[in-house]
Amino acid sequence: MTMELRHLRYFVALAEELHFGRAAVRLGMAQPPLSVQIRALETEIGAPLFERHARGVRLTAAGQAFLGPARDVLEGAADAAAVARDAAAGRGGRLVLGYMHSLALGALPRLLPLLRAACPGATLELRELDASTNEAAVVEGLVTAGLCRPPVRHPDVIAEVLAPERLILAMPDSSALAHHDAVPVAALADQTLIGLPRAAAEAGLAATISTFLERHGVRPRTRQSFRTVQTALGLVLAGEGVAIVPETAALMAVRGIAFRRFAEDEIWTETALCWRSDTRNPLITPLLDAARRALGGGPSALLLEHEQQPARQA
Repeated sequence: MTMELRHLRYFVALAEELHFGRAAVRLGMAQPPLSVQIRALETEIGAPLFERHARGVRLTAAGQAFLGPARDVLEGAADAAAVARDAAAGRGGRLVLGYMHSLALGALPRLLPLLRAACPGATLELRELDASTNEAAVVEGLVTAGLCRPPVRHPDVIAEVLAPERLILAMPDSSALAHHDAVPVAALADQTLIGLPRAAAEAGLAATISTFLERHGVRPRTRQSFRTVQTALGLVLAGEGVAIVPETAALMAVRGIAFRRFAEDEIWTETALCWRSDTRNPLITPLLDAARRALGGGPSALLLEHEQQPARQA
């Protein structure tokens, strides 16, 4: 006989009941088959586990030693089954979420509490990525999903746009532009603009900014480039120029930097969740649901708290 979980269940039931009849009722089986299975288990172990007497049975020394490990195995098997069921239902398992730096303050504070509440048994890992690595990380399976800014070009990657986000101008608070409640786009013609690299992965946001400036007939001088919002703000603070950044950058509240919207027009980017189309990770479903609730439907409460920040800084 090869020992199976059912044999351990039979043994534990009899060890706790110390009576074949009661143990058989508890197990939902007849008494004779139970007796056969217990004797077969004792034969496989090579030692008697019970001493029989007129009123029932008692554990032998071998039976007492076997009881604890048998219970541990049964509990471990039950836990493993529960973990598997939770993973299949999206309540457990492992999810690696990549995110672009510019989304850390605007998206993560709203998304993560909802995701942890929806999947309390899941192991959640966060991985910071930049625009040039975000899509590749999803394609290569380094992350389960990524919070990114479109466009997403790889045919095996699904991207669902969750929310728009306004782009604004970051400048030193000593700049003459900071005296405006909203900056005229034409004023950028006299400024040095810190721009995005023209790498293919970042061409979407760079193209959006370029189209915006061309629409207004403005060609500012360009100097330096940035891959993360934090770098852009550091360059602005260093006096290298002004930068067009996502509005959530204002949440960083960097001393010495003012943020303003544009006067005549608005410029927008988008936040999306992307994942491989062939992923079988069931946590994608609760992640997408949490992302829709946290980020969908327009500006977040965090942004709304800062709606009047430019006016207060003027």
